[in-house]
Amino acid sequence: MNILNLYYSSTGNTIKVAEKISRTLEDLGHQVDDVQVSRETEVDVLAYDRVFTGSGVYTWLPGRPMQRLIERLREGYAGKGLIKPGAPRIGKGAIIYCTYGGAHTGVNEAIPAVKYMGQLFDHLGFDILDEWYVVGEYNPARMRNMSTEGRLGDISGRPDAHDLAEVEQKVRGIMLA
Repeated sequence: MNILNLYYSSTGNTIKVAEKISRTLEDLGHQVDDVQVSRETEVDVLAYDRVFTGSGVYTWLPGRPMQRLIERLREGYAGKGLIKPGAPRIGKGAIIYCTYGGAHTGVNEAIPAVKYMGQLFDHLGFDILDEWYVVGEYNPARMRNMSTEGRLGDISGRPDAHDLAEVEQKVRGIMLA
């Protein structure tokens, strides 16, 4: 099985999750291609059987580099006629994940980012196998109070060992299903 772990992180929270995903996949005997999204990222998601895609949440959406990559991929695949009415299923699976702080409205702030990323894969005919929401602290110094005063309580240091253990369990579950 060809597996891609495609992610964007500006604060390091999503990198922790992406690394746990990749290590778990490798422990299960899979080879995984890790791609950290930047302005120059070029990738053919259709070359993979299973794609894990993640980003931090920035004002309800994935980071701008991830948004730009998704837009470029959508335009490219649509131009090749690979996005079709009715989005016929193609036997591939995607897992969409994010890290979020949710200081104002909790997980509701993260749902649009995951749905946004998932739409590319759904349009291409991937089955969306799961959506994962992982709490992550606020890292910019000017936002530190959001890690302690927000809706989720004190999220300092997250994702922590417990969060990453949950990610590992989810990876194992989805790969063994």
